[in-house]
Amino acid sequence: MDRVELKPKCHDKIIRLIDKGVKIPNPLTLDIGEEVEIDHISGSGVKIYPGCRIYGEKTVISEGTHIGYEGPVTIEDCQIGPRVELKGGYFNRAVFLERVSMGLGAHVREGCILEEQASGAHCVGLKQTILFPFVTLGSLINFCDCLMAGGTSRKNHSEVGSSYIHFNFTPNGDKTTASLIGDVPRGVMLNQPPIFLGGQGGLVGPLRLGYGNIVAAGSILRQDVYAENKLIIGKSHPGAVIDISPMTYVSISRVVENNIIYLANLVALEEWYIHVRQSFFKGQEFGDLIYAGVLDKLNLAKNERIKRLEDMASKISVSSEKGGSKRRGEAGRREFHDKVHLIRELFVRDITGNPNIEHRNRFLKALDEQKRDKGLNYIETIQGLPDDTSQEGVLWLGQIVGDYCQKAGAILPSLNMFKRIS
Repeated sequence: MDRVELKPKCHDKIIRLIDKGVKIPNPLTLDIGEEVEIDHISGSGVKIYPGCRIYGEKTVISEGTHIGYEGPVTIEDCQIGPRVELKGGYFNRAVFLERVSMGLGAHVREGCILEEQASGAHCVGLKQTILFPFVTLGSLINFCDCLMAGGTSRKNHSEVGSSYIHFNFTPNGDKTTASLIGDVPRGVMLNQPPIFLGGQGGLVGPLRLGYGNIVAAGSILRQDVYAENKLIIGKSHPGAVIDISPMTYVSISRVVENNIIYLANLVALEEWYIHVRQSFFKGQEFGDLIYAGVLDKLNLAKNERIKRLEDMASKISVSSEKGGSKRRGEAGRREFHDKVHLIRELFVRDITGNPNIEHRNRFLKALDEQKRDKGLNYIETIQGLPDDTSQEGVLWLGQIVGDYCQKAGAILPSLNMFKRIS
């Protein structure tokens, strides 16, 4: 009997990748979906180790990327920038900018943006997570539904200790729990003190945490900490068995406020990418595709947060009927239930018509001058900005956050929100 030559269905695609210069030590173990655009995979310095799977018509893999060194990797509709290392795990509808690194057992799902030099060790789970440059995650971490900034370099970075969790699902079945660790207006300037979350601890979302703070190992943080440069030691609950009242939403004002502030920060980050970061992508291979991927993930993030608010609002009517109209805070709950659709409308409008452009124009003019000196290296350019220029940028983005919060507060006056916006 003649020997039958076995070829994977993706044989032709694999041959094309090898011809482009992609290093594939064991081609027969690689699976590539029919929908994958081979022209969107660089031939320069890319290495794909045995046992990997690459799917999705929107997948982009840039130069110098190494995939699967520590274990098999599945990639689906991800946009991967230069010199990224995805060492093992599952990656779906996420963006990884230059020099991001994720260890074995990573599980990074839709809506994630990992900016330059962010990293995670082994067994890190992310979804709807945004990490600013240099942010470092230890091992055995679940860190979904949050944005983390802070730090100035790989040696001075915000960090999450091993065995940490962001508690993002409530007993009422809600995920209106997005936490803002740092913020966008100051965080994008790459000049803020790092934040440290000690290992074997957690945050109960939605929380807001200031720059320079250190949360002691083993602490479960349940309250916002607006102050900065503090050591925070969490309290343990005393033992008790008490009655509960499901879906009463006693602290709904704070929950809605923190979610809207988070949404407003997402809008500010979107503006930052449109007006500042877009030009830096033009100098990269596949830069336009990666930039489009970031905007897509920011849109996913906004829609996720709005959906979660709407889901919670739909339960408020049940809660209100059980509690009666005289219960404390009932007017605010009813108002939120009746007007949550106006919050959606507020955040889905075209943001390019934002009238606060005075600070933006001054910042962009100074940025253009800086780019002529630094070229298209994003990190070096932003870090090299004079303090007064950075402050113009903070004022521009801070105005965006403040404007959206002010408009949301006018929609929901009974909740009495936004007394403090960092």
